[in-house]
Amino acid sequence: MAERVAVVAVGGHESAHGAALPGLLGPEVTSVAAGRQTHRAVSALLGGGADRVCVVPMTLGRDAGLLAETTRTLRALPAAERSRVVLGRPFGAAGQLIGWLRAAAARVPVRAAILVTAPAGRPDEDAELYRLARLVWQYGTHRIVEVALLGGDPDLGRALERCRVLGAARTVAIPASFVLPAVPGVAPLLSKATAAGILAARVGPALERFRLHARAAEPA
Repeated sequence: MAERVAVVAVGGHESAHGAALPGLLGPEVTSVAAGRQTHRAVSALLGGGADRVCVVPMTLGRDAGLLAETTRTLRALPAAERSRVVLGRPFGAAGQLIGWLRAAAARVPVRAAILVTAPAGRPDEDAELYRLARLVWQYGTHRIVEVALLGGDPDLGRALERCRVLGAARTVAIPASFVLPAVPGVAPLLSKATAAGILAARVGPALERFRLHARAAEPA
């Protein structure tokens, strides 16, 4: 009988603590916030018939603490449950994020301004967003590339106004997170098919590492 594997996607501020993930990942993936929600979800899935649970921290590279928090949560599980849980690599990293942003920017008309958006985080995480936006500008063809911090400063309204002051007749928002800004016509950074492929590339190797470790631990 095939092993029944459940996947848990753990979100931090880049996904509004998991709230932005179900629409991208679909109902077959359990999307939760870090901490207690993760603990409860893993226990419920194991108690509901899953043989194994693979947990993937859903960061795009701007939530450095998400992996550590997820690891601590899984260590707090009872030993009988912990032995059936595997932790996958984080969904993305800053190097991948800049590639996705540049690909999205290449589809924006050259005369338009680009507004890179993401929920506000810690100061160093917000500074990272500015670094990414700078790279989009540096290696792209758009004259104006600005940043909006959702729930922070500059917020969406102030950032759009800055683009207008700088002379942009049109501004296109590109989300550098799983959260879409409240502007007309904005598209997710990643398609559902792309996100599913990346998630599978995190889950598959994690399960294989687990199985190899289990076989190595078997008595000769």
